[in-house]
Amino acid sequence: MQQSLCYHTTVLHKGHCLSRLAVALIWGSAWVAAGCARHPQHQELAIAAAADLNFALADLSRDFREVHPEIELKIAYGSSGNFYSQIRNRAPFDVFLSADVDYPRRLVQEGLASADSLFLYAMGRIVVWVPAQSPLDPATALRAASVRHVAIANPQHAPYGRAAEAALRKLGLYDSVEGKLVLGENIAQTMQFVQSGAAEVGIVALSLAIAPAVRNQGRYWEIPLDAYPRMEQGGVILRESAAAREFRNWLLSPAAAAKLKDYGFYLPGK
Repeated sequence: MQQSLCYHTTVLHKGHCLSRLAVALIWGSAWVAAGCARHPQHQELAIAAAADLNFALADLSRDFREVHPEIELKIAYGSSGNFYSQIRNRAPFDVFLSADVDYPRRLVQEGLASADSLFLYAMGRIVVWVPAQSPLDPATALRAASVRHVAIANPQHAPYGRAAEAALRKLGLYDSVEGKLVLGENIAQTMQFVQSGAAEVGIVALSLAIAPAVRNQGRYWEIPLDAYPRMEQGGVILRESAAAREFRNWLLSPAAAAKLKDYGFYLPGK
């Protein structure tokens, strides 16, 4: 009898311990789940961005990380046309920010992006830019006989290059500067040509000319908006994810729009 009582007591004790263990595991799981909710899993978002966004998006990305510290933006800058070709060949980008809306629309038409993820985020503008030490007046530099090289982005794959070419034709200057043109791979390289002295003058994005890192290095004259087609800059989500939607929504927010305006972009619908 005594052995029997000891046996049952031992069983009850073990059962009590198991119950406490089960409760501990349940509470532990709850705390882990709560911790995950408070600290979302780290995510990376690969973004292909037009070169005119070089300074603006670097600034914007810092603001975005303050709101979404769990999402790390991996940004590559280049010409929109080259990115379009890479994306068609399955380059692993999550979001594409183009210097025009045509390339994103083509990707939607080709089934490489969903139509409901297409968006406009800015309106680009172009300027004639000369280095600060240049004796040239940017408003008349394209007509100066002393100018031997004029830098523009390559119209074959850079929307800013197409805008520059259209403006030169509209202003009646294309024939006189055609033999002087130096073509940059993208609009950022175009500005580098002028900064380095490879060209005396360039037609570049306003967003680059007024960026804090550049604004004291040169002077510019803004080309009238009616001299070139409206530069609607668009984007599209290439690989659906919550992070991609968060970034898209944030880029279209009033805070992001205000920052883009600071960098010389017009806003869609304005």
